[in-house]
Amino acid sequence: MSITSILQDVFGYQAFRGPQHEIIEHVTHGGDALVLMPTGGGKSLCYQIPAIARQQAGQGITVVISPLIALMHDQVGALHEAGVKAEFLNSTLTFEQASQVERRLMQGDITLLYAAPERVTTPRFLAQLDSLQERGHLSLFAIDEAHCVSQWGHDFRPEYRALTVLHERYASVPRIALTATADALTRADIIERLQLQDARLFISSFDRPNIRYTIVEKREASQQLLRFIRDEHMGDAGVVYCQSRKKVEDTAELLCDNGIAALPYHAGLDAKVRQANQDRFLRTEGIVMVATIAFGMGIDKPDVRFVAHLDMPKNIEGYYQETGRAGRDGEAADAWMCYGLQDVVNQRRMIDESPAEEEFKQGLRGKLDALLGLAEATDCRRVRLLRYFDEASQPCGNCDNCLQAPDVWDATDAARKLLSTIYRVQQMSGFGFGAGHIIDILRGKATEKVVQRGHEGLSTFGIGLDLSETQWRGVLRQLLAIGAVAVDAQAFNTLALTETSRAVLKGEVPIRLRQALAKPERKSRRSASPSSTAKAPAVLDAAQQQRYAALKTWRAEVAKEHNLPAYVIFHDATLVAIAQSAPQSLEQLQGISGLGVRKLEAYGEAVLAVIEALEGG
Repeated sequence: MSITSILQDVFGYQAFRGPQHEIIEHVTHGGDALVLMPTGGGKSLCYQIPAIARQQAGQGITVVISPLIALMHDQVGALHEAGVKAEFLNSTLTFEQASQVERRLMQGDITLLYAAPERVTTPRFLAQLDSLQERGHLSLFAIDEAHCVSQWGHDFRPEYRALTVLHERYASVPRIALTATADALTRADIIERLQLQDARLFISSFDRPNIRYTIVEKREASQQLLRFIRDEHMGDAGVVYCQSRKKVEDTAELLCDNGIAALPYHAGLDAKVRQANQDRFLRTEGIVMVATIAFGMGIDKPDVRFVAHLDMPKNIEGYYQETGRAGRDGEAADAWMCYGLQDVVNQRRMIDESPAEEEFKQGLRGKLDALLGLAEATDCRRVRLLRYFDEASQPCGNCDNCLQAPDVWDATDAARKLLSTIYRVQQMSGFGFGAGHIIDILRGKATEKVVQRGHEGLSTFGIGLDLSETQWRGVLRQLLAIGAVAVDAQAFNTLALTETSRAVLKGEVPIRLRQALAKPERKSRRSASPSSTAKAPAVLDAAQQQRYAALKTWRAEVAKEHNLPAYVIFHDATLVAIAQSAPQSLEQLQGISGLGVRKLEAYGEAVLAVIEALEGG
C-alpha cells in the first residue's frame, strides 16, 4: 500500500495536513528526521504511517519511545481500532502479559511497539533489539516528546539522554524524533544529544489560531477562575494548572463546591487515585482537571475547551505546551492565565535557589524573562509567542490585547520613586525589605514595622500616594521582569537593586504599563450554560443535532465496552459529518473523515442502525 492508501484506508483521512506528506515520505524511505509540530498537528501519523508502510515492505517493526503510560494505552487502543498490530510494554502489564508481547515482538507479529525510555535502554530489551536487527526485522525508532532529552527543555528527563545508544548500536536503523515545543537552544540540544546532525529538520507553524490567549492581572485568583469558567466554559472539559499540590486540592474543592465537576491530579496522590481521575477526565465529558505540571503531556483528549493557569509557568515552552492541550479538535478554545507579582518572585527564587551552575541559571532566567515579556505585553500575544519560536506573524485579532487594546501609562517616574525607596531603605537599615514594606513607605502608611524602623522619616515616604497598591505592584512586577529589581531568596525575598537599576533611575529606560481594568471586558465566542455538554455544534440544524446526540450516546456505550476514551472510537468531527450526511448505506459512509476500512467494518452497520432508528421514529 502507498502512504496515501494507508492514510485513507487505515486512518480514514482523505488528505495529508501541512508537511505530513513530505515527512512521511522521507521517513518511509529510511531518512532520519527531527519534527517540530504543534499539539494537534498530527505528529503521530508521521511515524505510524511509515511504520505500517515499512513493515509491509518487509522491513520489520517500529519501536516508539514514549514517556507516558496513558499515551501508550490510548494510542495502542486507537491503532487496534484502526486494525493495526500495536502493543506496549510498561508497568501496567502482568509478567504473563509482558512475556506474551515479547514473544510476539520476536516473532515479528507487531507493527508498532511502544515502550518507555527506561525500558528501551535495559540490557534485556537491547538484546531483543539486537536479535531483531540481526534478522533484519528492526525498521524504525520514533522518539516522541523529544524535548525531554534537553536540559533547556521544559520537561527534562535524564533517562532520555541514554537514547544515544540507538544511534551508536543501530546506526543503520532510521530515527524520527518529534516534539511540539522547542526553541532554537532546545532544538540544538536535541540534535546533539540524539546525534541527529544528519537528520532533516521539519518545522511546522507553531500557530494555533483556534486558541484565544488571555492573561489577566491576579487579584483574587480563585474567584477570577470561577468567573471565567462560569461565564464562558460551564460544562466544558478543561485543565487548570497550579504550582503546588495544596493549591490543586483547594482549587478542585472550590470548583466542586460551586457546581463545576473537577478532579485533582498531582504526584502526591495515590497512584490508583491519579489513574482513576485521569481515566475519568478522558472518558467523561465536562470534567475539569486541576493539576500540577505532572499532568498533561501526551493527553490526546481533543475536546478540551480551555486551559487555565493560576500560577505562571517557568518558560514559554511550558506555557505553549500546556495551553496546546486545549482545542486539539481545531474548535474554538481558550488559554487563560492569571498572573501577579508573587509569580515573578516565586519563579526568580526557584531559579536562584537551584543548585545548578550559574551559566544554566542564566539560561533559565532568559527563558523566564521571555515569558514575563509575554505576560506584560500590550501588543498582540500571538505575535510575541510565535516570535519566540522564530516565526513571523501579524496581529491575530483573537487575543485579549487585540480584542481590547489596553490603555497604557508612563510609569517611568513611578519606577524611579520605587527604586529610590529600595536604595534608601537599604542604606538606612543595612539590609533590604520585601515588596509590601516598600509599597507601604511609598504610600505613606505608618505601619508598626515602618515606624519601628524609622522609615517614615525617609524622603520617599508618602511620595506615591497618587498610585494604588495594585498599581505599585504592577510597577514592581515590570521592574522585576526587566531585571531592574532582584529578589534575594536567601534574605526572605527582600528586594535589591541591580546593574539595570541605574539606567531606570537616570530615566534612560522608559517604563510603560498597561492600565489596570476594574473589570476587563471580554467578548465571549460561546454561549455558556450548565447543560453545555449536551449542546451539539452550532453548524447542525435541529434534525442533525438529534442524530449527533444519538451517535454520541451510541459512541459512549461502545467506548465503555472497549475501555477506551470516546474519541478513540470516533472524533466529534466524524460524528458531525455523519449527522450532516445522514447516510443510508455503507457506501454512503465511505469517505467520511475518520472512517477507515477497519472502522467501517466494525461500526458501519451500527452507525446506520442509529440513523435508521431516528428516521423510523
